Amino acid sequence: MTTAKISIPSRVLLLIVSGLLFGSLLFPMWRIELTAPQYPEGLLLQLHANKIGGDVQIINGLNHYIGMKTLHTEDFVEFVFLPYVFIFFGIFALLMFFVAKRKGVISLFASFILFTITAGVDFYRWNFEYGHNLNPNAAIVVPGMAYQPPLIGYKQLLNFGAYSIPDVGGWMMIAAGLLLFIIVVIETHLLLKFTKPKAAIILFALSLSVLSCSNANAVPIKLNIDNCSFCKMSISDGKYGAEVITQKGRVYKFDDIMCMVNYCKENADTKIGAYYVNDFAKDNNLIPAQTAFFLSEGTINSPMHGGIIAFSKENNAKEFAVKLNSKPISWDIIKTK
Repeated sequence: MTTAKISIPSRVLLLIVSGLLFGSLLFPMWRIELTAPQYPEGLLLQLHANKIGGDVQIINGLNHYIGMKTLHTEDFVEFVFLPYVFIFFGIFALLMFFVAKRKGVISLFASFILFTITAGVDFYRWNFEYGHNLNPNAAIVVPGMAYQPPLIGYKQLLNFGAYSIPDVGGWMMIAAGLLLFIIVVIETHLLLKFTKPKAAIILFALSLSVLSCSNANAVPIKLNIDNCSFCKMSISDGKYGAEVITQKGRVYKFDDIMCMVNYCKENADTKIGAYYVNDFAKDNNLIPAQTAFFLSEGTINSPMHGGIIAFSKENNAKEFAVKLNSKPISWDIIKTK
């Protein structure tokens, strides 16, 4: 029954939800980090519930050169009513703490999800308009180029890397949404449905599908177009190349496995999320470095004389070890060379 009272633990969670919703107004909701060689410390754009903050003036100056509209708080009607929306949800959650009606909690969760989707669509629209509606008479015009920041995650925009993620207030909103979901699961007994064999099979199949897509983040190297991030040479051979993806999603490509290793040593502060190397037995096929079989020395003639190649299959590695008079080497040793 949706009119039933909710449990005491759920009411306590509602009190926390209310606090998170009110507290989120004190912090930025979203942040867009911009990095480029001329700005080694990066630039930051922060979106609060009622204003734009961060390095706004510097970013506006850069936007002017490429024809983007400058950013001003008063240009966005969202900043007028967003604080009231968050206050409404905070009061709604607090009211449900006292009323303790299951139907009301479900309504709160549903309306919160609807608001989240609406806000996401509006944010995408805002990014699209600012990234595509460019001044044709700008100082810098790149035909066909748009400067739409990512909705979430990383995107390369000319020589700038743009990284878009929730800020403190945004994470508080996400936490509030997760707690509301937990309350709904507890009070509607949804968790019991996943104990059935059929549901278990579905969940197992989904987990397998996620594991099978673990290599989805690798970005193919564009031969004779992409340059090595370490030696700056054009990447022309798809058998020796490598790639790293940072935890923020930025991609660095290399024409030699040792270029990747040396780059990571020189940039030890960069948090690497994944390492990829090309399978020497195939043409420009990236594989996870942790699962690859490596050979070194012998007659291996890599572009920058790193002398290391990789394979996805051990049999191929053994075959080429004989042909190239080379020796096996582990990924752990390679990283310390």
